[in-house]
Amino acid sequence: MAAAAAEEALPRGNALRRGGDASSTSIVAATATCKWSSQNISLVTCWEHCWEASAHCMLHHNQTGGTFDLSKDGERAGTVPLNISKMNQSSCNITADENFPLVQLCVYIPVLLLGVLLNVLALWVFCCKLDKWTETRVYMVNLAVADCLLLFTLPFKTLSQFQQMKADRWCLILEGGYFINRLMSIGIITAVAADRYVAIKYPLKAKALRSPLQAAFVSGFLWIVIICAISLIKMVENREHDKFCFEKSSVKPSVITLCAIIGGFFIPLIIVIYCSIQVIAELMRKKNENCQKERLIRKAVYIVTANMAVFIVCFLPVYAGHLLRFLMDSFSSSCPAIQKVNNFVHLASVLANTNCCLDAICYYFVNKEFQEASPKLARSKSDSGETAEVQLAVITHQ
Repeated sequence: MAAAAAEEALPRGNALRRGGDASSTSIVAATATCKWSSQNISLVTCWEHCWEASAHCMLHHNQTGGTFDLSKDGERAGTVPLNISKMNQSSCNITADENFPLVQLCVYIPVLLLGVLLNVLALWVFCCKLDKWTETRVYMVNLAVADCLLLFTLPFKTLSQFQQMKADRWCLILEGGYFINRLMSIGIITAVAADRYVAIKYPLKAKALRSPLQAAFVSGFLWIVIICAISLIKMVENREHDKFCFEKSSVKPSVITLCAIIGGFFIPLIIVIYCSIQVIAELMRKKNENCQKERLIRKAVYIVTANMAVFIVCFLPVYAGHLLRFLMDSFSSSCPAIQKVNNFVHLASVLANTNCCLDAICYYFVNKEFQEASPKLARSKSDSGETAEVQLAVITHQ
């Protein structure tokens, strides 16, 4: 019955177009007054047919007591304004820019080669060249594993967008592996920041609060929570409106995405910033008290500052973009505006994935244990001793 009513609406609209004023095409909004029963066609469907015919249209449909009356006046009580941009949202087709797969390919090839080389080297040193397990060693091994696994998903991610892979089961597995390892990198970096904070701020309590076993427990807990959370999200996530893999085509806001953004990044961001600032403040205070170690403490401050800056620069743009996309979907923004934000999110994700290489520079190669186990990186025994002292105070405080 709804289909028959819709077919009936079109000829009437076309008749109005033939007899209407030419200026009617400038009308971009109208109002509707409607009374309907459950058997009538929807107001949205009626309006779509009517708008195709003319912006000035009057449609009367009497069926089982139901009427639709659309006009440019809309002066009667109970009118409902219709926003054309909101009506057109159902036809939004949000996809990545056609040049984006090529951008990914150009960036990910050097990132993949360099990242795999650096992270495999770090794993070899931390797992094979060291005798004693420490908190730092446990965290660095987990960070390197997460970065390696994330790097291995990049070729499949790039290929999926070149071939426009559908959002099927294989896509969900690929997306799950990608986001698990990204969130794990964020989690380990947050744990390292908190570990530094405890070691520097509470040196007496640190011996009871910190140990390799506790670091292993924290890392294992993060793996379990993140894997379970992402798996659950992928199971309950509604992807029927999304055409392609790694793409949110629909403009329906996702509360699950909002929770993942806040819990997966913004809470860790607050922790990293707070802990880093507190560590820097404590080190500056110690520098004023002990001028002999001023150079070493200054170097330690640079390391902590660089770690925090890299974390913010790499991850904040992509998650700010996801948050902005959620807000625009929630407030029914126009399709072109949502498309621009979507393109920004894709480009920002490329920047976020370069963190796999930067972690090696910011965490592994400045680590005193790594330098002691790598003769090529240690300048001399005395330099190694000085670096060990700095890293002992800044990272491990053992």
